[in-house]
Amino acid sequence: MEMTLQLTIDCADPRVMVDFWSQALGYVPEPPPEGHATWRAYWEASGVPGEELPPGAGDAPESIVDPAGRGPRVWFQQVPEPKAGKNRWHFDLKVGGGSGVPRDVRVRRVDATVERLVGAGATVLRTGGDPGTGFYAVAMRDPEGNEFDVV
Repeated sequence: MEMTLQLTIDCADPRVMVDFWSQALGYVPEPPPEGHATWRAYWEASGVPGEELPPGAGDAPESIVDPAGRGPRVWFQQVPEPKAGKNRWHFDLKVGGGSGVPRDVRVRRVDATVERLVGAGATVLRTGGDPGTGFYAVAMRDPEGNEFDVV
């Protein structure tokens, strides 16, 4: 049996999360299945009861996919309760190139990505790294407060 991987992230506003994480990961919003104008239309045609669909759910894409087909699908599931605390998982956006790349080059790459993501709605929590160890990373939060690192 084949297994595929989907990451489901609870959120308040899937549209904001789709927009942000598409930019952050280089993914694209997932279009609805062929023959359906929206995901909501698809869900309704599949028999999902209307009372299980919050207002606006599925009117715009709520999931993103890797256009190259390598990474997992990410679905932003709208939930009524707010984020309660620090998330127990996080993305590491590895843009620096790894330890084989000179530290100054990695710092420039990381900082350029951080600047781009701040423009997309993220906030910087802290910068970490010791020039003596070669490590450099920036901890950030997405528009709904979920933490991630740019390394």
